[in-house]
Amino acid sequence: MFQIRVHGRGGQGVVTATEMLSVAAFEEGRHAQAFPSFGSERTGAPVVAFCRLDDKEIRLREPIMEPDALIIQDPTLLHQIDVFSGLKPDGYVLLNSAHSFEQIGLGELVKQRGHARMCTLPATELGLKHVGRPIPNVPLIAGFAALSGMFKLESVVKAINEKFSGKVAAGNIAAATEAYALVKKQMEERAHA
Repeated sequence: MFQIRVHGRGGQGVVTATEMLSVAAFEEGRHAQAFPSFGSERTGAPVVAFCRLDDKEIRLREPIMEPDALIIQDPTLLHQIDVFSGLKPDGYVLLNSAHSFEQIGLGELVKQRGHARMCTLPATELGLKHVGRPIPNVPLIAGFAALSGMFKLESVVKAINEKFSGKVAAGNIAAATEAYALVKKQMEERAHA
């Protein structure tokens, strides 16, 4: 079983992100489960949502304490809560930021874990550029697909089309496509460095 924990703030589409991850997994023939954990349900409050993926039926229902992957939608949470708590040693980390881990002050984390499964992505900027709103969730889903290799971009696009329509769907598909390409490029550059 592969477990993903998504950290963000209310209004950033954290719950929608996990739902769309589960739809993308389903598109590829996997079983999936997505669910949120709310504290205070107001815009801007920290929110955590979870997604489990497996090749067989998933019976677990509790929160994910030891994720295989973290998607961090809001970098300000790095200074508020321990978003890295329980992350498996070989876990993936995708962080919404236009800056590198070193520029954010997470250079030590990169030294411990290596760059192979860690990536930053300017997802908020991509949301603004393509959808007109600073919502990072869809670019981060596509970025995670590129980072992990667990989904094809086509499966993410199908999940987008299931959730949105019209101009919103088209903008999100454009954001997802650019995010996927940006992460793939980063990973290729690291492989050749």
